[in-house]
Amino acid sequence: MKPSKVAREQQIAVFGESGSGKTVLLSSFYGAAQQPAFVQDSMYKITADDTAQRNRLHQNFLGMRNSGVAPESTRFAATRYVFSITRRPMTGRKGKNPAAEELRLVWHDYPGEWFEEDPSTAEELVRRGETFQTLIGSDVAVLLVDAQRLVDNTGEEERYLKALLTNYIAHVSKVRGELLPDGKRLARFPRVWLFGLSKADLLPEMDVTRFRDLVVEKAGQEMTLLHEELSAFVEEPEAFSLGEDFVLLSSAHFEPGKIDVDQQVGVKLMLPIAAMLPFSRYVRWAGAMRRSNKVAKELLDRSGPVLAFIATKVKLPGPLKLITVALPFLVDPLLDHSRDKLEDAYNTAKARHEFLTAVLLGFRLELKQAVDDKVLIESPK
Repeated sequence: MKPSKVAREQQIAVFGESGSGKTVLLSSFYGAAQQPAFVQDSMYKITADDTAQRNRLHQNFLGMRNSGVAPESTRFAATRYVFSITRRPMTGRKGKNPAAEELRLVWHDYPGEWFEEDPSTAEELVRRGETFQTLIGSDVAVLLVDAQRLVDNTGEEERYLKALLTNYIAHVSKVRGELLPDGKRLARFPRVWLFGLSKADLLPEMDVTRFRDLVVEKAGQEMTLLHEELSAFVEEPEAFSLGEDFVLLSSAHFEPGKIDVDQQVGVKLMLPIAAMLPFSRYVRWAGAMRRSNKVAKELLDRSGPVLAFIATKVKLPGPLKLITVALPFLVDPLLDHSRDKLEDAYNTAKARHEFLTAVLLGFRLELKQAVDDKVLIESPK
């Protein structure tokens, strides 16, 4: 299925060691979106494009909810999940083409074993490189920190955190050598990397500020080294952030023989994070690169559905001219306004059945609320 002219595809890559909760996170994200409460209250629906993936993710969620059984972990399974976010039929005007305002989310699930084990065959080595290559188009990447491992290392959290980031560093270094044999840097690469605390329900006293402070205090040097390794992939490495954004993620509340999937933290933010979190930085970074047309154009091309939506109305030639004229419309009303003004704009868009505008403003409001709830830290840069 090809995206329409107005529809945009946002991509997110999730990294974590085996057992860090990637499969549960993905299953909870999709399963919760199929529940009656979400379907009735939301102005959009989320559908997995692949039928087999749709059934498997929903089955995983129902197994957790009804039987208290967590989904089986996958080994060396590098999977690309595509979700369509479309207007609910009853929320649109008659005659409006819902496909014209469709969003798509591509979720890359990177095998945790590749952080812990070297490929055992030449074929697996090639597959690892190809898998990393597929997620280069992502807008955002999330590096998971496993709360269970923090609990296991209470009082000595640096042992786990330093080992985790060292594994990330070593892996990225190996893959960079495979993907950039000539050393030529990429214009297209995930430029916003978050740290996510998976299984955050195991540490109920830890808000996102304490999570950030723990990682920085215990593994600040490794964060710097990882930043250097990843920024070495990209042209204009100043347009790159790692360790500036943090999020708490709890897919469910686990008890012996019971999994409460209604107690989630941060899971619903994955879509707003992919669609809106990098948006302001892409525009601001591009605006600071007036002499670097290639990278500026790439950032503008990837600056999300909002820019694509407004660009169809501005109709100005050249990416830098578009920045100059569109920036006040983009950054000011959609990103920097108070909650009241955003809510007014959101309600107006809903009343006018402006689906795409309302959904994206809703995402912006969700991110603001998450910051207020101390579930998300969003970089001001």
